[in-house]
Amino acid sequence: MMANNIVMGRSLSSSNGLFKADAIGQKMISLIANLCFALFVIGVVVFTILAATYQPEDPFLQSSKSITTYLTATSNATFSQDESVVRTGEDFTTSQEKLQQVETNPITIAEVKEEEVKASTENSICDTQTIDCSDHEVGSAMMRFALENFPDIKFYGFGKPVKGSNESTCDMSWRFKPKVGRSDVLYKDYRRFSLQIADAISCNYTVVGVGDWHSGKKARKRKHKKPTGFVPERLKPLTEMPAVGEAVNDSVPEVKSEGTFSKGKYLMYSRGGDYCKPMSQYLWSFLCALGEARYLNRTFVMELEVCLSGSNNPGHQDEPGKDFRFYFDFEHLKESASVIDQAQFWTDWNKWQKQDGLNLNMVNDFKVTPMQLKEDQNTLIWRTFDGVEPDNYWYRVCEGEMENVIQRPWDLIWKSRRLMEIVSAISTRMNWDFDSVHVVRGEKAKNRDLWPNLDQDTSPDALREKLRYRIDENRDVYIATNEMDTGFFEPLRSTYKLHFLDEFNDLWDENSEWYNETMVLSNGKPVEFDAYMRVEVDTEVFYRGKKQIDTFGDLTKDCKDGAGTCSS
Repeated sequence: MMANNIVMGRSLSSSNGLFKADAIGQKMISLIANLCFALFVIGVVVFTILAATYQPEDPFLQSSKSITTYLTATSNATFSQDESVVRTGEDFTTSQEKLQQVETNPITIAEVKEEEVKASTENSICDTQTIDCSDHEVGSAMMRFALENFPDIKFYGFGKPVKGSNESTCDMSWRFKPKVGRSDVLYKDYRRFSLQIADAISCNYTVVGVGDWHSGKKARKRKHKKPTGFVPERLKPLTEMPAVGEAVNDSVPEVKSEGTFSKGKYLMYSRGGDYCKPMSQYLWSFLCALGEARYLNRTFVMELEVCLSGSNNPGHQDEPGKDFRFYFDFEHLKESASVIDQAQFWTDWNKWQKQDGLNLNMVNDFKVTPMQLKEDQNTLIWRTFDGVEPDNYWYRVCEGEMENVIQRPWDLIWKSRRLMEIVSAISTRMNWDFDSVHVVRGEKAKNRDLWPNLDQDTSPDALREKLRYRIDENRDVYIATNEMDTGFFEPLRSTYKLHFLDEFNDLWDENSEWYNETMVLSNGKPVEFDAYMRVEVDTEVFYRGKKQIDTFGDLTKDCKDGAGTCSS
């Protein structure tokens, strides 16, 4: 019996030990789980803090204070000023209006064939003598041809075909986006098609040829209207959006009547220290003025004349007398905000001010806040900037506490559609099927103190060696560069089909649409295709390459702004 008790005691003792071991194990598992959860929570908190406080490298995506510092800082004489193109609203706007343009499902051949089936019962009579461009079969043949022969673009709507230059040609327009590359806007092209009747019994038509970019001029509408051609129902909202390639209406808006003018409320800024400053500073200040006008619910009286700074036009002095419409989309601005040309305003003011008792409030101090002017009932609020720099900069109005009151309306400022049409034309001539390389040389390549490797890293031999692993042989390659001598890149021609900006100079010469239209803006005076325009077009074509190889980060380890300035 004693033996039995001993055995039972050992059994109980063993059971208690196992129970304690299980309890300790469960506590350890629970402790580890809690520790892991705590680490996860800490990680989420740290990530959230970093995301909230992170400021990107691009100064135009930083706080107002950071941008002001960036614009007004005294530059180090050893650093070359960045002559790149400033960003505008379409570069980083995320409005629903812009997102509507980035449709993921373009028109397909199946949809065109479905439209053919619907239309086949409407017209079964075929005229073998002439091509009726209004015939559904003709339009379908043209759409099928475009879809099959331009594989590198996505179509989002076809215009109604119209008669071309003779009985066998028809002109038709379409809206499109490239399939690959950075392009958040729609483009428009219009081509001339040559057709013939393949089968008079079944009334089948065949396209035997198509003209070059913008050859179908009769299909170009002079004013943006809702398309009457083939646009699938799912793409209907896109028909209200302007596209690069449509006729530009950037005429100065006129006040319809004396009553309309006298009932209006206006805000005007006199010319200040921002005049002839770099384009980045001009735009930052101009957006401040537009933001205050929106806050005060007033029409902004703007001066269309701008001054191109010598820093944006290498080798030149400051160039006053330029037109805002040369560089920016004035049609979009005047349709999206209430603006009036300053010259037109003063004409109307001098005509009606006395008889209608119109008053103005002249504000001489930028420290007078927009909140203080909110209840001002004067017809015109006129801010003057007669002080010394930097107190005569427009953007001073939006500093300090005003940063949280005045929101700069980036959505109002887009690049010139005329310049973007040149970008579209260049890309179209390369069939939107090209790779691009950005090669920075010039003064930076000569300054070995700040860019010790740039000259060697962008030499023809170095380029050929680096590109051979990135771009396939015999590809069309567009080189955007500030190297004046394009013969410098001649050794690459044995491997690639090279293209440079000046290859397409017929797009801005005296016979071009751009030349003739800008002549109208300048009252018959020829307009120079200046250095800023060249850089803007060069940069935008680069962004449309299927593969994009940039200088800093791809071709050299040197920092873009000089030694020691690379961001982490």
